[in-house]
Amino acid sequence: MMFKPVMLWTDTLIFLLLAGTALFTWYVRRHDHLRAPWRRVLTNPTGMAAVVVLAVFVVIGLLDSLHYRPALALKAGQPVQYGVEVLSVLDAMLPNLRMHKEKTYSAPLATHLYTKETIVLANGSTRRDYPRLKYGGAQLADPHTQWTRDIVQRIALGLIEGLTLTALLALLLAAWLARQQASGLSAALVRLLRGGNAIPWRSLLLTCATLLVLGLVMAQLATAYHVFGTDKVGQDVLYSSLKSIRTGLVIGTLTTLVMLPFALLLGIVAGYFRGWVDDLIQYIYTTLNSIPGVLLIAAAVLIMQVYIEAHPGVFDTSAARSDVRLLFLCLILGVTSWTGLCRLLRGETLKLREQEYIQAATAFGVSHWRIITRHILPNLQHLVLITVVMDFSGLVLAEAVLSYVGVGVDPAMYSWGNMINSARLEMAREPVVWWQLSAAFVFMFALVLAANLFADSVRDAFDPRGRVQ
Repeated sequence: MMFKPVMLWTDTLIFLLLAGTALFTWYVRRHDHLRAPWRRVLTNPTGMAAVVVLAVFVVIGLLDSLHYRPALALKAGQPVQYGVEVLSVLDAMLPNLRMHKEKTYSAPLATHLYTKETIVLANGSTRRDYPRLKYGGAQLADPHTQWTRDIVQRIALGLIEGLTLTALLALLLAAWLARQQASGLSAALVRLLRGGNAIPWRSLLLTCATLLVLGLVMAQLATAYHVFGTDKVGQDVLYSSLKSIRTGLVIGTLTTLVMLPFALLLGIVAGYFRGWVDDLIQYIYTTLNSIPGVLLIAAAVLIMQVYIEAHPGVFDTSAARSDVRLLFLCLILGVTSWTGLCRLLRGETLKLREQEYIQAATAFGVSHWRIITRHILPNLQHLVLITVVMDFSGLVLAEAVLSYVGVGVDPAMYSWGNMINSARLEMAREPVVWWQLSAAFVFMFALVLAANLFADSVRDAFDPRGRVQ
């Protein structure tokens, strides 16, 4: 084989989560009372736009979760050997961004390095100047006169491609709507563009158009330039930003899987059984809240780091070591972040326990666990879902803060926190290297904003008290 598939721990959990999401979607489609709130989410224009943006981030994260080790070039008759570097499908799709490394810093869309160096001229003399980049703008014979025209042409070509694909998408969507509504193509297209449908297809189309135009413009520029510049070691910052998406998604989703069992079980049990059980659980999460979270996370991560360094033979690649540390960070974040949801579920369970239908079930001799699973838990689903979606953005930001203080993911792993940590000293130098911090901010801002907007739509759709009848 030309490659050897590699399945990291977080890859396994990601695809298990994807399978669980597919099963949950199938289950929701079979029950009208569950399908109705999600339909309200998709009828919200803001929620629809947020779903599209989140879907793009998820696709990039999944592509970066399909890992493999490429086969090494060998002579005929020799057995196949595989490299130690673990790559992903995203790496295979972005070979230029990954391989085109410069010597050191270069500004966005630059053709020369960011700092002056001593250059040896053809006649043997030397002078201080900005050297040409090896890859950025290499196609230009005279960057001083050709750079502006080349940039404008590439932007225009990306705009044309993006608008063309948008028009094609609009026609396909209008044809599908015409078939669903038994109307003409032109009428369906007009209704689509005017926003006359129950589902805000126009918001979906506008969001897709924006993403297509931005993506194709960046793709055109990235074939010849470093769109967000390069970092200290010459790595393309756009590539680092895209690779960091998977880390942010893993932190936000896998941590939730760890947190939910603690919060659900302890919160419902405390509120339902009350008495000494409630006192014990309250003591547990109050004590845990009294411990500084950063110190607890730092101690756990450092212990894990000592174990990794003391047992190098357990991990065959550097990617496996970084992945185990990422997984352990998700575990410790989940163990330390369940208390808020637990307290919320306890209070809601205390209220639900006094409802007439719960009292009636108890009087008829229904078992406690059946009451919990059939009556209490379904009435808490909206709180759980709203809290989980809203906590996602907080966990993404938490990774950035932890990596900034040095107790986050492995320094060798791509993450927005590591990018911000690397940019800390760059902002203090002269001239200022600002683009690495800016790129991490733009991508993190887009993901967190989309998650927060989606959380608002989910809250409006699932919270019965805030629903307008």
